[in-house]
Amino acid sequence: MTSAALQVFAGPAARARLAERGLRAEDVGLIPAAAGGPKGLILNGLDRHVFGDWLPQSRQTVHLVGASIGAWRMATAALAHRDVAAAFDTMAEAYVTQEYDVLPGEKRPRPEGVSRRFGEILGGIFQGRESEVLAHPRLRLHVVTSRGRAGLLAREGRLRTPLGYLGAFAANALSRPLLGRFLERVVFSDPRDRLPLKLNDFTSREVHLSRANLRGALLASCSIPFWLQAQHDLPGAPRGAYWDGGITDYHLHLDYRALQASGAPLVLYPHFQRQVVPGWLDKALKHRHRSTAFLDNVVLLCPSPDWIGKLPGAKLPDRNDFMALDAGERRRRWRVGVAESQRLADEFDALVRRERIEALPL
Repeated sequence: MTSAALQVFAGPAARARLAERGLRAEDVGLIPAAAGGPKGLILNGLDRHVFGDWLPQSRQTVHLVGASIGAWRMATAALAHRDVAAAFDTMAEAYVTQEYDVLPGEKRPRPEGVSRRFGEILGGIFQGRESEVLAHPRLRLHVVTSRGRAGLLAREGRLRTPLGYLGAFAANALSRPLLGRFLERVVFSDPRDRLPLKLNDFTSREVHLSRANLRGALLASCSIPFWLQAQHDLPGAPRGAYWDGGITDYHLHLDYRALQASGAPLVLYPHFQRQVVPGWLDKALKHRHRSTAFLDNVVLLCPSPDWIGKLPGAKLPDRNDFMALDAGERRRRWRVGVAESQRLADEFDALVRRERIEALPL
């Protein structure tokens, strides 16, 4: 089904359920949130509506799994016990207004400065409130990071990091599992409930999310190599260098099928595009952008090309805007994207009132 702003795609099992009974809040057991930097801002309206108005109509536990900005979005949802709108407003404004100093004669800010400032931004939101995130009565947060394995990426360094990622790029081009020789997926999970998925598609481990490591895990999950510094030796986790969760799991193309045996079998996926790309290094590998059986029970929501074409610059916000636009124009454009995202929420609200939904194949 396609509307003016919102598109709905679904895997076979999810399509059958939507056609039979529509989309009900009690049917959702998990919500993924992709990496993608500023692109995630255009989901702000959907986030506010889903977590503030729609999902509270049900009572089941819902797992939230995110990488990079997706982890920040999902942590915001888990933090927002009382005022969801205010929490997502705060996140959007913090993201839109972030700025980083560029030294004279240089074209981009240094990673150490970006990490320091971004850590301050996250600290301003989450410091002292970690227990609230971990005590949400219904939501269970899972933060995805990429940990360097033994060898070049075990610690960050001026030479070893670029050489390590060069090797990772070559290995991934040959086979995604080979990337696991350089990096592993580490999921920091709410200790009350493990992530209810099988993570045997890629080298993985799961550790407990805690008050001591929540902000570090969030910062690590957002630490784009060469843009931010790696985070090392996070409390309660294996020693090593931790980077952006999007490297291993750009759009969280995980095996969601295990959820189908639960009482809430659907995965509701607000996303900024139709394709669910496995890892960041797969962006140029179009043959890895296709849907797989992993997504059978996924309902994916994304903006239509027509809606995107009406945004400033006829595109989604992206990280290149930091260099292509002056700060004032970048903030203006990004705020327009956040404001226009309310149209997606309005159309979602109309959609879930239908008894049956015809979704497009994912």
